[in-house]
Amino acid sequence: MLEIKDLTVRYGPFLAVDHLAMSVGKGEIVGVVGPNGAGKSSIVKAIGGLVEPKSGRLTFDGSELQSVPTHRRIKLGISIVPEGRGLFPRMSVEENLVIAGDALGNGKRVQHNIERCYTLFPILKERRWQAAGTLSGGQQQMVAVSMGLMPDPRLLILDEPSLGLAPIVIGEIGRALTTLGAEGLTVALFEQNAKLTCSVAERIYILASGAVRHHDRAEDLLKNPEILDHLM
Repeated sequence: MLEIKDLTVRYGPFLAVDHLAMSVGKGEIVGVVGPNGAGKSSIVKAIGGLVEPKSGRLTFDGSELQSVPTHRRIKLGISIVPEGRGLFPRMSVEENLVIAGDALGNGKRVQHNIERCYTLFPILKERRWQAAGTLSGGQQQMVAVSMGLMPDPRLLILDEPSLGLAPIVIGEIGRALTTLGAEGLTVALFEQNAKLTCSVAERIYILASGAVRHHDRAEDLLKNPEILDHLM
């Protein structure tokens, strides 16, 4: 579904992504693991059209993405849950979800997707009229993931969804991603948390200094944790 070849991203003299290649197949959950500064967010921004790569080719379902503006990428079915969540803090949980689903242009579908999110994260239904900015960090992350689901994406990309969260909340996020994968949603998870990533993903790319250092099935990495320890 998503193919990245020879991707290079620079910020002035700083090389953030170095001739990277990776793919995400339809219906897969693929993890991209690396420490802070490994280039994960730069890859996400390149996929979303928020940075212009120095070189490389990005395709989605066989179509080139480079010339497609960000808003059109959303319409193609690419939805990004950014690091930092990107909520409207003064608006209620439900108002955030309605705004995120606005591109659907179908009130019944928006409501259906809201209920789906409440099924995935029941606490959000209890807090549906609470201002998003007053929620706990974990609940805010649940809202962010839900907002990413509202446009009916074909590919959901998450950038550091576990950052700063308590282990119990990370577990809830992991269970939600496993459920989405079982439903057939294609997911790309960019994370520092190798344990979370290996628990939900089928394949793992390990990044260091903007390049892929190792690529394997998650189940094989779990059998050889020293690889993660060495490369992370």
